[in-house]
Amino acid sequence: MNGEDAKNTAGRGDPAGLTVRAEAEDEGLTLRAILRRSRGVSARLMRKAVYGTGELCRNGEPARFADKARAGDVIRLDFPAEISAFEPQDIPVDVLYEDDEILLVNKQPGIVVHPTKGHSDGTLANGIMRHMIARGERYKIRFISRLDRDTSGLLLVGKHAHAQTDFARQSAAGEVYKGYTAIAAGALTGSGRIDLPIALESEGAVRRTVREGGYPSITEYTGERVFEIGGDTYTLLSLRLLTGRTHQIRVHLAHIGHPVLGDALYGGAPERGAELIARQALHASVLKFSHPKDGRALTFKAPLPEDMGRLLG
Repeated sequence: MNGEDAKNTAGRGDPAGLTVRAEAEDEGLTLRAILRRSRGVSARLMRKAVYGTGELCRNGEPARFADKARAGDVIRLDFPAEISAFEPQDIPVDVLYEDDEILLVNKQPGIVVHPTKGHSDGTLANGIMRHMIARGERYKIRFISRLDRDTSGLLLVGKHAHAQTDFARQSAAGEVYKGYTAIAAGALTGSGRIDLPIALESEGAVRRTVREGGYPSITEYTGERVFEIGGDTYTLLSLRLLTGRTHQIRVHLAHIGHPVLGDALYGGAPERGAELIARQALHASVLKFSHPKDGRALTFKAPLPEDMGRLLG
């Protein structure tokens, strides 16, 4: 799905929630069991719906999770309303897809995703808040995926808790495809798999390192093109994350001797590299997952940003 087609599908629609029609095989099951089996709704979210401001209905009438279903019943679970309170600011937000459940943006490099102690504003979250208000919407911004400040590309936001928990469920089941594009130092041809644990370099440190006893971490890569700039050799890489550790691609490539170009933290920014690009040459380029509301397969691609494309000629 390209960006223009996706934008044309955006809409406001009904309040955030899920609608499920009971099938013949659901006859006699509880509404709780049907919501869990067909849409993966967590027990925690069901409790929030009971004790919060959400609502469960069957055929338009209030219902209980313990009620038994009949074939053809229409089950509707509305999620409790939650609202973020970030200051809305005029920060560019490149929307590739949006509906009542999720928001997908193409993040520009050099911007922090959400406010932190060192970046209280001027973040992507501030820009999304402004975008949200302009659309007449109010929801809690839930960053389903995360990108480093200087990494560009696809970033997924959930508009309610189920969108976030369903993506986590898909990730744990290996059903999410996260593809990246990087430019790395040196010649790295063919395909490979880096299966090495990652841990903090030291307590309180920012840097991560490959270390026995760290979190299991797996990165797959394919060398797409080896090229030279000014006598130095670089490789255009396609990568897939099978796990999602902080700085995973950057740590793994640095460990095997091919740091990401421009990555000052992990040794990829020698003098020549710093002249070529002002940040790590890493881009979240492909994301495949199932929609949290109806389970349809979605595939999104983000083209290379100008600074990386320029290096390829």
